[in-house]
Amino acid sequence: MNTATHWIGGRHVAGSASTIDVLNPATGDIVAQVPEGTSADVDRAVAAARAAWPGWAATDPSERARIVGRLAEGLRSRTEEIATTITAEMGAPITLSRTAQAGFPVAVAASYAALARDFAWTEQIGNSLVVREPIGVVGAITPWNFPLQQIVSKLAPALVAGDTMVFKPSEIAPLTAAILAEVAAGAGVPAGVFNVVHGTGPTVGAAIAAHPGIDMVSFTGSTRAGRQISAAAAESVKRVTLELGGKSAHIVLDDADLAEAVARGVAMAFPNGGQVCGAWPRMLVPASRQDEAIELAMAAAAAYVVGDPADEATQIGPMASEQHRRRVNGYIERGLSDGARLVLGGPGRPDGLDKGAYVRPTIFADVAPDAVIAQEEIFGPVLTIIPYEGDDQAVEIANSTMYGLTGGVSGSHDRAMAVARRLRTGQVDVNGADWNVLAPFGGYKQSGNGREFGRQGLEEYLETKSIQA
Repeated sequence: MNTATHWIGGRHVAGSASTIDVLNPATGDIVAQVPEGTSADVDRAVAAARAAWPGWAATDPSERARIVGRLAEGLRSRTEEIATTITAEMGAPITLSRTAQAGFPVAVAASYAALARDFAWTEQIGNSLVVREPIGVVGAITPWNFPLQQIVSKLAPALVAGDTMVFKPSEIAPLTAAILAEVAAGAGVPAGVFNVVHGTGPTVGAAIAAHPGIDMVSFTGSTRAGRQISAAAAESVKRVTLELGGKSAHIVLDDADLAEAVARGVAMAFPNGGQVCGAWPRMLVPASRQDEAIELAMAAAAAYVVGDPADEATQIGPMASEQHRRRVNGYIERGLSDGARLVLGGPGRPDGLDKGAYVRPTIFADVAPDAVIAQEEIFGPVLTIIPYEGDDQAVEIANSTMYGLTGGVSGSHDRAMAVARRLRTGQVDVNGADWNVLAPFGGYKQSGNGREFGRQGLEEYLETKSIQA
């Protein structure tokens, strides 16, 4: 069994005697332990980050970019180790772990290394020289669903910007933090620039959010936790960027290729077992075609293989923890009690999977737009099909939750683009367009603030100074 450590000031730090078990959600077995960090551990990490900041901030941006490029290559060289680690700690199917869990962070880091070459670090506006400078020490707090992707999306721009970092990974999926620390050191990141403190949100996360020595907090996670972090950070008026929950809608227009659109919608509802903030758990279909859409969705969903995440054939593994399995199962039961029509799946574990944090891929139809399962983030393989009458009602329903993170529109191009512009959400895919690592990602409303990826993602980690002469 692996016993991890904190990483502070460029070295392994054991921490207190108290530890947190890391469980394989497919089996319930303990696969590792991490130290249960304290506020004193955060203090040490912040001190290391502050001591390292002047030298790192003074490093030429081109050299910082070269180091981030080497970090990308270092991660690429350890793809299989990263993939198997994430599959063991949070249950992502191994094929997804290779392509997305391990692959996306490489693309993100490489994109920032390239972006820095042409970034406008200074700009002349009239008689003012506008200078972009590092913000300082960043506190980063990330969730368990994409453990490496989430931190690299913060670390890469922070390093390019000249910031140092104190990072708290999720205690449910903390193990790639050690790999990242090793790769960063091997890439040339100086001691103290990147620090890792393990522990729980109420202790370590809260200490990071409130710490007067931290200049910015970047958080990805639930909206509830984001509110708490914002409140704690407000005491020292530090910058806060939040990438929070989602309840995204996929609008299928009446001129869409229905079979293609529904298959796409199911695929976007179930990735990573539905444990994706940018998933599409709501499928809005023309009322006149709902029955046809239901049949197509059932057929597409029934083809998904649920099982051991280490099996190459598996497409949906367990939920990341038993606690989360119970939460998702509770929402399925709530849908039934509220009168939604169950057309696939339902409560309980899938047949033949008597242990492990598994849930049945589930589809509800005839779901009222204001139903609990249509409004609250379930974060599991649960799709709600909602009928609508006309484009205006579809847009109204899509915009009716407190969230606004992503979404999709399927239909003729010009009409779909017009509908996409009306959605109150930070990102919209039209007809299954490819993910763009240079396009900003982030939320409207209670899905958060700030942006990740691309130029806008880098600017989040910079201060702007105007010098008049």
